[in-house]
Amino acid sequence: MTMSIPSSTANILTIPPTTRLGHVHLTVASLDRQIEFYSQVLNLKLHWLKASEAALGTEVDVLLSLTEDPVARRVQNTTGLYHFAILYPSRIELARAIARLFARRYPNSPTDHGVSMTTYLDDAEGNNIELYIRTLDRAAFEIVNGQFSVRFADGRIGSGRDALDVEALFSELNKKDQLDLTLPEGTRIGHMHLYGSSLEPPMKFYRDILGFQEGPMFPSFRAGEVGLDDQQPHVIAWNTWKGTGIPPAPAHALGMRYFTIVLPNAGELQRVVERIQAAGLLTEPMLDGILVRDPSKISMLLTENMLSIH
Repeated sequence: MTMSIPSSTANILTIPPTTRLGHVHLTVASLDRQIEFYSQVLNLKLHWLKASEAALGTEVDVLLSLTEDPVARRVQNTTGLYHFAILYPSRIELARAIARLFARRYPNSPTDHGVSMTTYLDDAEGNNIELYIRTLDRAAFEIVNGQFSVRFADGRIGSGRDALDVEALFSELNKKDQLDLTLPEGTRIGHMHLYGSSLEPPMKFYRDILGFQEGPMFPSFRAGEVGLDDQQPHVIAWNTWKGTGIPPAPAHALGMRYFTIVLPNAGELQRVVERIQAAGLLTEPMLDGILVRDPSKISMLLTENMLSIH
């Protein structure tokens, strides 16, 4: 369906900065294998396990929902998840998470983006995950001739993809610090990075319909992003690295079913839903909220509630 933005309402909606990302729902081939990975490697707490479904997260929030489909297979060259990112509340908690990966000799790629410190890894079935903290006071992106670099506060110039100084990060820890603690309160899904089928239509959807703050577009890098405010940039990002015009993954494929956007209250949720419907886009009522698809046919659940741990 063609997306239209009524001129009388364009740019009126701004999604509240208290909006947050909720749980990510994955289809997995082996529930046991994925529960072992997320609980043992990333130390998420298992909240429930019911037949073919499970939920994991912090002590208070569900960050990940899993549904088992033993015949599901990975389908390449489709839109969907590039990675979901777990945002830690402090340097020491990121240090603890990366040190745990090192202690287990689990493959990961510590990276310094300047505006964030991070590492990347794959789960047991190949879903990519980012673990990070924001460090917006350390650096800022610069765009020159369509290319981006990072200028640090001390004047250094980085690529945005430099190796992270893990020894400096590990100095946050001491010998008494435990590495096997459950994720602390305040840990959350910080951003979603998606494989899209185009660049400009997703920007119009996330900015002009959902109401996110416009972020930079990198046409030469084939990527774009939106945020919530100046302190919460890069909340939803997308790229066309798999190609333009690619289709969505078929039903029963491994990977992400949907991600969740949690509005602060029922009124704000209704405002967003009305804007989506006014743009001529389909909405699908679900038990916990409203399902909608972006121009790349990537599904998201709009809700006013974090997934209950009970």
